[in-house]
Amino acid sequence: MKFTEPLVQATLLKRYKRFLADIKFPSGEIITAHVANPGAMTGLKEPGSEVWVSPAQNPARKLRWSWELIRIGDSLVGINTSHPNSIVAEAINNNKIRTLSGYPKLRREVKYGESSRIDILLEKSSGEKCFVEIKNVHLKRGKSAEFPDSVTTRGAKHLRELSNMVKLGHRAVMVYLVQREDCATFKIAKDIDPSYHDAFVKATNSGVEHLCYSCRLTTKSICIDKRIRMIL
Repeated sequence: MKFTEPLVQATLLKRYKRFLADIKFPSGEIITAHVANPGAMTGLKEPGSEVWVSPAQNPARKLRWSWELIRIGDSLVGINTSHPNSIVAEAINNNKIRTLSGYPKLRREVKYGESSRIDILLEKSSGEKCFVEIKNVHLKRGKSAEFPDSVTTRGAKHLRELSNMVKLGHRAVMVYLVQREDCATFKIAKDIDPSYHDAFVKATNSGVEHLCYSCRLTTKSICIDKRIRMIL
């Protein structure tokens, strides 16, 4: 996924009210940027951090900038949770995720289950369907990426919905996309959300598959890099 406009480097002053961040440009100008991330963003909101923002495509939008990246040590981390679906769809179309290849039809945001929308629906000409749910991951503790970084009742609901699709005879896959390069493994953060962990175990036992991939990030693009081992 390539950024449509060049990103602008800046310094983070503070993140607040979940969806807002005050950011300072090298010129000294201070702006408020939109933060497309409802999570806790643990370890990713330290004042003084180097960040990158993108200009809004809609001139009528109230906030003209969106926070995209932050530098943590020697690595970049993507914090915009609106990107993972596009990143994964691009990877599937380019045959970068082998276990999700062989489906000629890909649709996004398709209604299913109990008033839900699946991130990606893959279909074969034979009628076989594969329901793909995608979760953005950026929490790192030790050498492991973890999800979630805050309680997510919606995330647990998605796992139950996927389990129901398996019961109906379909394939269901949960993809955890780690928008960072510095994690060797992935695991569910049971201590942060025990209910989500329980839902994950139940979904796995019911036949829901799970994949985890890290990303390669630059200030020009974000793309899937390699599969990460999951610690169950």
